[in-house]
Amino acid sequence: MPPPSPTPPKILIVDDNDLMRSLLRGILRGEPYQIIGEARNGALALEFIGRTKPDIVFLDVMMPEMDGLEALQNIKGKHPEIVVVMITGNPSVENVQESIQGGASGFIIKPFNSAKVLDSLNRAWLTRTPPPPPLAQRDD
Repeated sequence: MPPPSPTPPKILIVDDNDLMRSLLRGILRGEPYQIIGEARNGALALEFIGRTKPDIVFLDVMMPEMDGLEALQNIKGKHPEIVVVMITGNPSVENVQESIQGGASGFIIKPFNSAKVLDSLNRAWLTRTPPPPPLAQRDD
């Protein structure tokens, strides 16, 4: 087995709903990821990304000021290496297609559970290009 990654992948959570951000934070606690920040909309997310360079962004589709689809285009245009996992309570065919075409690596539908979040996150991280270093194993 290869050695674990020396630093865990850095995550930014972007959702206008405080409860959703809190739920994601709770799900990721104790996992081999590091939450480096949160934002309430796409515009704030872009500012944060410019300063901190996360590896992964959880991005809600429906938000005020700048929605997730517009933010996705901006993120991928400037930082194509960032893995983006979209989150939505309205999984319309248009939203899913636009997200995938825009470069999203995963899609999570609200309401979600920890298994679905972690499965989507792990799959998106492990299938990115180029392949990342392996994650540290959790000792339960």
